[in-house]
Amino acid sequence: MISLEMIYDAQRVIRDVARLTPMSSAPKFGENIYIKAENLQLTGSFKLRGAYYKIHNLTSEEKSRGVVACSAGNHAQGVALSATREGIESIIYMPSGAPLSKIEATKNYGAKVMLVPGVYDDAYAEASKLVEEKGYIFAHPFNDERVIAGQGTIGLEILSQLPEVDVVVVPIGGGGLISGVAYAIKSIKPECKVIGVQAAGAPSMYESRLKGEISELESVFTIADGIAVKKPGNITFEMCQKYVDDIVTVNDDEIATAILALMEGQKTVAEGAGATTVAAVMFHKIDVKDKKVVCIVSGGNIDVSILSRVITRGLNKTGRISEITTKVMDKPGQLINLLQVISETGANIISVNHERGDKKSEVNSCIVKMLLETKNLEHVMDIKKALITKGYEIFND
Repeated sequence: MISLEMIYDAQRVIRDVARLTPMSSAPKFGENIYIKAENLQLTGSFKLRGAYYKIHNLTSEEKSRGVVACSAGNHAQGVALSATREGIESIIYMPSGAPLSKIEATKNYGAKVMLVPGVYDDAYAEASKLVEEKGYIFAHPFNDERVIAGQGTIGLEILSQLPEVDVVVVPIGGGGLISGVAYAIKSIKPECKVIGVQAAGAPSMYESRLKGEISELESVFTIADGIAVKKPGNITFEMCQKYVDDIVTVNDDEIATAILALMEGQKTVAEGAGATTVAAVMFHKIDVKDKKVVCIVSGGNIDVSILSRVITRGLNKTGRISEITTKVMDKPGQLINLLQVISETGANIISVNHERGDKKSEVNSCIVKMLLETKNLEHVMDIKKALITKGYEIFND
């Protein structure tokens, strides 16, 4: 079983490989909110900690057999780097939909990558076959005591960097990170609360906790690909039941908003999984009043090809970009009059679509769809009020 001594041993072992990641205040999110920036870890994720401690402790015979793992991307990179450093062959099964940046990074760290249609759990099934057929050592991404101990070193660092911490907020996929962190913190400072956060589109640990037993989701769908896990592990489930105070969920719009807020407020890039903790604080899923709260931003390996879409989603959620649809009479000067009203509100017009023949319009009118750059949700409401005052009808899409 995992022990505090094992976590301290993991801290000693990984010292020459893993970085001591910074803890910084985040006043944009609250007076006593802090960020533990594991997105700045080597490989861009906390996963290196557990992967290296697991692989370092393999016997010579086990190392000679090679290592196989399954991952949505972050554990893959941790295993690949750790195995290469130890001179071990590594094969990583990854979901075919994993971000290209994570796939390429895993290859660059020295692993052979096998892409599997589906999600993490499908990659797990394929990796398990190779273990049975070829005798490779399986490096589980979360349901492994040494992996959990490696992740638990983050808990030790948090207590060292902010001894007065009251609440630690941790992302949950399969549960390896929160199991290690919660065990370390509760062993040293039991009064400190540990709160888990899952994506609403992949709430496997949340649902299992509600039911009091491990349950498997039929499907998962979220921009937080790093925590898109259908079923938690038996070890992690038991540890969450014992050491985690509560679990909350955040939706994709909230996650996207948090990614944007971290970029603007902290000048740091987080992937969806990493931003869930900040989303939970931003959208008041957790009581943070008069408490010192640490949000673990677990990773920063977001695919640049989807980053712009995530930012746009965050802008929409916070009222920084808004679409307003109204109607004007189909005669000269009507469109310019409408745009003059928009101009007077201080909104910046990104695009205007002026349509005849729309089902919402009469024969002598046109539908106008405007994409606007706005200040916030209150500004959007002010714009709509100004239009209504001038006699324009607002349509809800």
